[in-house]
Amino acid sequence: MKSTDTGQSSSSQPIDARAMRIGVVESLYHHEICRALTAGAVDAFHAAGGDAGNVVLVESPGSYELTAIALALAERSDIDAVVALGCVLTGETSHDRYICDAIAHGLTSITLRTGKPVAFGIITCITIEQARARAGGNKSNKGVEAMHAAIRATRTIGEIRAAEIRAAESAVAGARR
Repeated sequence: MKSTDTGQSSSSQPIDARAMRIGVVESLYHHEICRALTAGAVDAFHAAGGDAGNVVLVESPGSYELTAIALALAERSDIDAVVALGCVLTGETSHDRYICDAIAHGLTSITLRTGKPVAFGIITCITIEQARARAGGNKSNKGVEAMHAAIRATRTIGEIRAAEIRAAESAVAGARR
């Protein structure tokens, strides 16, 4: 496949969500934070040209359960990508590390298993104030970032698959000559 890399970052390319259907799974734990992440993700989808009816919103009891619900969404034939949104705060024990590690590995596994992007929109902070800053405060909104990643990855995968189809069609046409 011929590379079209011009040396510019992909973030300079417009984000285009037209004709995409994206599942968004939101943890109910730390509801204030996760609600802000979801609002940011949905707004980002619409700003990228996505149709309001093409966001499938699903709730998860907590962040740990995001993986099972993200898998159910990714396995749907009408879903192009999934955005997983949650918030895990450091506590007095190392529990947060186990949760975050399981989520990261689980979401990666879903992407590899289904071939569909699953964006990691999990805020991992020490304090609730840090989480607020990353959920629409002065540190941006991780929900927006995750939605942008899901849209861009979906487009890139689609382009790779389309190039593969074109190459196969070209090879067949060449063999017929």
